[in-house]
Amino acid sequence: MCGIVGIVAHGFVNQPLYEALTVLQHRGQDAAGIVTCDQGRLYLRKDNGLVRDVFQTKHMLKLPGNMGIAHCRYPTAGSSTSAEAQPFYVNSPYGITLAHNGNLTNAEELKRDLFVEDLRHINTDSDSEILLNVFAHELSERRKLRLEVNDVFEAVRGVHRRCSGAYAAVAMIAGYGILGFRDPLGIRPVVFGKRETDQGPEYMIASESVALDVLGFETVRDLEPGEAVFIDTQGQMQTKQCADAPSYAPCIFEFVYLARPDSIIDNVSVYKARLRMGQRLADKILRERPNHDIDVIIPIPDTSRTSAMELANKLKVKYREGFIKNRYIGRTFIMPGQTQRKKSVRQKLNAIDLEFKGKVVMLVDDSIVRGTTSKQIIQMAREAGARKVYFASASPPVRYPNVYGIDMPSAGELVAHNRTDQEIAEVIGADWLIYQDLADLEAAVRRHSDRLKRFDTSCFNGVYVTGDVSKEFLERQEQQRNDAAKAAQRKLDQMAVDLHNAP
Repeated sequence: MCGIVGIVAHGFVNQPLYEALTVLQHRGQDAAGIVTCDQGRLYLRKDNGLVRDVFQTKHMLKLPGNMGIAHCRYPTAGSSTSAEAQPFYVNSPYGITLAHNGNLTNAEELKRDLFVEDLRHINTDSDSEILLNVFAHELSERRKLRLEVNDVFEAVRGVHRRCSGAYAAVAMIAGYGILGFRDPLGIRPVVFGKRETDQGPEYMIASESVALDVLGFETVRDLEPGEAVFIDTQGQMQTKQCADAPSYAPCIFEFVYLARPDSIIDNVSVYKARLRMGQRLADKILRERPNHDIDVIIPIPDTSRTSAMELANKLKVKYREGFIKNRYIGRTFIMPGQTQRKKSVRQKLNAIDLEFKGKVVMLVDDSIVRGTTSKQIIQMAREAGARKVYFASASPPVRYPNVYGIDMPSAGELVAHNRTDQEIAEVIGADWLIYQDLADLEAAVRRHSDRLKRFDTSCFNGVYVTGDVSKEFLERQEQQRNDAAKAAQRKLDQMAVDLHNAP
């Protein structure tokens, strides 16, 4: 998962892009970048780190222009150096820069075809650079000195024909405008909005609606699967369906964990969906243990709070904040290595002993991925004096790798892979473990929506909606993306930095 933003305005967009990235920081804490366009020239700043660290006043002053795109990166593969930071740029045709959220499942084939057939060189391990070059090639096939909007949409159509996987992207064509597009299954979210000013309308494209809200843009709507939106330099907006057979299959993990609760994705309130997750989980607890002995419900901050509150309300059990979070530590789930995850948990959370002592405690989390965090938090609850520690997950067991842009790629590193619920409980040290049923999770998100007939639930059931994920593909992904491989890559990156800085 990553955060993407694009703005076309009547004044400089560097500050609004920066502010939007801070709102989307939860989607990626590894790197950030902004590129703007002024009188046909592109200005770029990107580097590793949080948004607030990458951009200082001296950098912002060098980002002029009334349109631009931005990105905050969360790595699923490849190098951790700033070479992987986005947006990426190609000079031909026209000068194009692109930022992408998601993951291409046919990246290796595309990279080969780009070199052999299109004579294009890919300089990083990022599939976003591949996506950019596919789009650039399709646009160059128009062979026009002066672009028209239909040329842009036809290029997106070409991207859909060639690319498989998840991609929500923003692109900027120097001197022409900003483009947003979404894969034909709508796996990753993207929304666009409008703001009226004295000079005329301004437009914004973003991963989540909350970014529009904060900057005073009114949400127009989500992009449909396969759809593209283009805003030219004069502020004229056009949309077009560019896929032959689009259908909704959004990633359900966006509602479980990735998105902010104040966002609305595909007309579904993330907050309301999480409330319903809590309700349905309570129903399951009452079915399995109608005479439960739970004294208190305690959420593991922050994502699980909404579900935990509704769970406690329906069970008629006290809800208490038992952990205080250090907000200056990053999200544990998206940290790059297992060692760093283990180290961060006790730095991030501290227990309030009086909420645990002598009580039967049910801890609630949005999900259990590797189990490392859950195990340490359960131990913290026992050290704080809990008599029993139960654990509830607002989502089903994560048993399979995700290949669409979420960092859970190695099956062997997932605590639920090839384990029963009882075995998982033993591993993490819980007296009782209860998971949400998949059907209940889907119902909680879908509610009354007649468009969301299916979701990408591959991390729960191993069914990959693009239909092109083979056993060999998953094995290759595991070799490239497990924690050992990432540690080796970080070591290589550090060696490169040390050599560069050597006298």
